[in-house]
Amino acid sequence: MSAYLARLASGRTYLGFREIGKKLTAYLGKNIDRAITRAVEHARGYVTGGTLFEELGFYHIGPIDGHSFDHLLPVLRNVRDNGNGPVLIHVVTQKGKGYPPAEAAADKYHGVNKFDVITGAQAKAKPNAPAYTSVFAEALVEEARHDEKIIGITAAMPNGTGLDRLASVFPERTFDVGIAEQHAVTFAAGLAAEGFKPFAAIYSTFLQRAYDQVVHDVAIQKLPVRFPIDRAGYVGADGPTHAGSFDTTYLATLPGFVVMAAADEAELKHMVRTAAVYDEGPISFRYPRGEGVGVELPERGSILEIGRGRVVKQGSRVAILSFGTRLADSLLAAEDLDAAGLSTTVADARFAKPLDHDLIRQLARHHEVLITVEEGAIGGFGSHVLHFLAHEGLLDGRLRVRPLTMPDLFVEQAKPETMNATAGLDRKGIVAAVFDILGRKPMAVGAAE
Repeated sequence: MSAYLARLASGRTYLGFREIGKKLTAYLGKNIDRAITRAVEHARGYVTGGTLFEELGFYHIGPIDGHSFDHLLPVLRNVRDNGNGPVLIHVVTQKGKGYPPAEAAADKYHGVNKFDVITGAQAKAKPNAPAYTSVFAEALVEEARHDEKIIGITAAMPNGTGLDRLASVFPERTFDVGIAEQHAVTFAAGLAAEGFKPFAAIYSTFLQRAYDQVVHDVAIQKLPVRFPIDRAGYVGADGPTHAGSFDTTYLATLPGFVVMAAADEAELKHMVRTAAVYDEGPISFRYPRGEGVGVELPERGSILEIGRGRVVKQGSRVAILSFGTRLADSLLAAEDLDAAGLSTTVADARFAKPLDHDLIRQLARHHEVLITVEEGAIGGFGSHVLHFLAHEGLLDGRLRVRPLTMPDLFVEQAKPETMNATAGLDRKGIVAAVFDILGRKPMAVGAAE
């Protein structure tokens, strides 16, 4: 019946009579014309449910079964051929429709790992390498057990951010505000102003939608809102719309913000606890989609000193300063550089803001080459390091610096490891950058193995 009425209401005959009726009632005066028009539209809205949209000036059609071409296509053709003014077509669909494993799944396969198309079975994580999202979720639940002020907020992505786990344990302290990132941030700001500890868990690419609220409602007010930023860096098949390229750039430019990036899953647990106890202003920590590197996880994270990085491997000639999960490839690159006679230091910055000035000075003064590595766009961590080096006069001597970032492009989807390799952010790319800066021919990666 709904499909029939939609086809009828969008057809040439009905719309023709509708226009004729408008012309006739116009002769009767404005008040009568308005009354008749409203009566007709309300009558039609009672049947189709479109009164709200009619009041907004739309011609409403539907609802229509979006899975039936027999219902949908005639209406689309009618609107294309006969439409006059704005038309809103209400189409009802079901996520995962037609694929039984997706229909049966709680998340309807909205975002999945690699899976078997026949059985629907998803690929399991590597041994001792849980997904970063799971590590964050478990760490947040643990911190929430110790602090009743902790509250989780997300914007229609509870499964994707892991806040569904917090909701299962503390449902009264978990809020999903729907696809309204702006409201999520302002809501978190209000809670922070009242002494709560909100974690606004939003994907990197979606937090962009709420940037005005981040600036005006959080940063200017110096409110301690915590921003766990999932999907930081390349996300594989989700492509450029979901790639977390810009969060370091757009957050580190804000006064008073603390901006962190986890190098591995253990570091992520440390950053969750650090954020939980930090009350001096807004703080963020980024981590990628997918599995960790397989490091041993502490039972509970430690509290990190704000603005303090760490040296992971000591060398003397080349320094690699990594921000985030490029640390594993930086260590592999250091092995190759050591084998080529280039003693290499590897450091994990941990913070893009505030920078560890002492660490950067040490690397700059005691090494010939300094490479910064980050899975983010131009203008982020590397730019802040260069700014500091320039103002300290550390670029005036023999030091040679290269910041490695994502290319200044919207990169199409591929496997994350392929995307990082193409961007020169993997082991081979880091080694190549060092040889290029020294004017030497690149060596074969892994030659020492």
